[in-house]
Amino acid sequence: MEMKLHNWVLQLADSNCRRSCACGIFPTSLVLCIMFFMGSVLIAQDYPEKLPKWGMNNIMPNSVSNKCENRCRAHGSEALPEGIVVTSSNLNMRPLWGFPEKIKDLKRSLLTVAVGVKQKDLVNKMVEKFLLNGFVVMLFHYDGVVDEWKDFAWCDRVIHVAAINQTKWWFAKRFLHPDIVAEYDYIFIWDEDLGVEDFNPQRYLETVKREGLEISQPALDGNKSEVHHKITVRGRRSDVHRRIFKYSGSGEKCDENSTAPPCTGWIEVMAPVFTREAWRCVWYMIQNDLIHAWGLDTRIGYCAQGDRTKNVGVVDSDYVVHLGLPTLGANETDKMGFIEDQLAQHNADLLFATSPPMGDNDSEPEKLTTTTEEPPISKLAPSSMPPPINPRIETKKDKPLRKQNIEEVGIRGLLITEHWFNQGKGS
Repeated sequence: MEMKLHNWVLQLADSNCRRSCACGIFPTSLVLCIMFFMGSVLIAQDYPEKLPKWGMNNIMPNSVSNKCENRCRAHGSEALPEGIVVTSSNLNMRPLWGFPEKIKDLKRSLLTVAVGVKQKDLVNKMVEKFLLNGFVVMLFHYDGVVDEWKDFAWCDRVIHVAAINQTKWWFAKRFLHPDIVAEYDYIFIWDEDLGVEDFNPQRYLETVKREGLEISQPALDGNKSEVHHKITVRGRRSDVHRRIFKYSGSGEKCDENSTAPPCTGWIEVMAPVFTREAWRCVWYMIQNDLIHAWGLDTRIGYCAQGDRTKNVGVVDSDYVVHLGLPTLGANETDKMGFIEDQLAQHNADLLFATSPPMGDNDSEPEKLTTTTEEPPISKLAPSSMPPPINPRIETKKDKPLRKQNIEEVGIRGLLITEHWFNQGKGS
């Protein structure tokens, strides 16, 4: 009897022990599973490239993976294996046979210039300097002449694109797609009539990086250059300036409280320099029918990747000379005829747009007051129209057109872009 009682006590104790162990193991196992799951998620986020090596590439739900894959794939590449898809390119030339030479320093910046053979000596100095500083160079031949550049040793080292009487913006829209130039940190889109004796490309890049400039231009030597806008003139107090001060005279007044062009956040499209991100934005802004880009300079501040009063500036430490030479193969008479036609059409359009409808008691439209005073850009409303412009143009022989006349023609483009941005496309 005592033996049976003893055995029953042992069995009871053993049963209680097993239940106790089971109760302890279950919560412990649950905690371990939760920790493993959370750790797997964190590893998947931090080390996605190592998951296949660790055999953990299947730990994430397939639905999440498929969703990300479909979102990130380039349009039209869905039928291709993921590893073969290349979404960007560059302008580096490749040899016809064999392997390319190893480049010690990867070329990270691009110079593009619209050129004509009449200015080949100026362009030669520019190209030589940029090639020595590790740039890729692309020339847009607006006169269609390419063979006459073979006199220069560098001719076969640069890219040539030719189209008769097309501006650099026509070329840029069609040959500088953001995915094509995605490997370059900075894109220079310059005119050909620039003297670069006092310009150092590498030092310039160091300055814009240090100053955080997304859109910039080298300053102009005020003593030697044809200057259209005061903000582009070289200052001597610092390496960079971002605004000007103007308290008197005609036109827009500029002070420390100014936040818009032409006082701050502005550069001229003669020699602009864009970061990769800024150029992607500007490329989308450029319309397919853009020719001379009058008015574009007042709008590129939208692409400054932030505050344009800080991210747009003129570099004084490295400056150029703007010679103001007539280009694009058109003589002065052709330009004059074109602008006169544009001004006449502009005035006719304004007369039609601002004339009230003829009623029973109306004998003639309301008369308009003619003036050449242009309203400040910052005050143009979407529905406002500039006054008619006197089509009389004053020129000097063998001299470029006066800035005022060019701006008068360009006012139509300014109003169009003003309307775009007030419709919510630019802000």
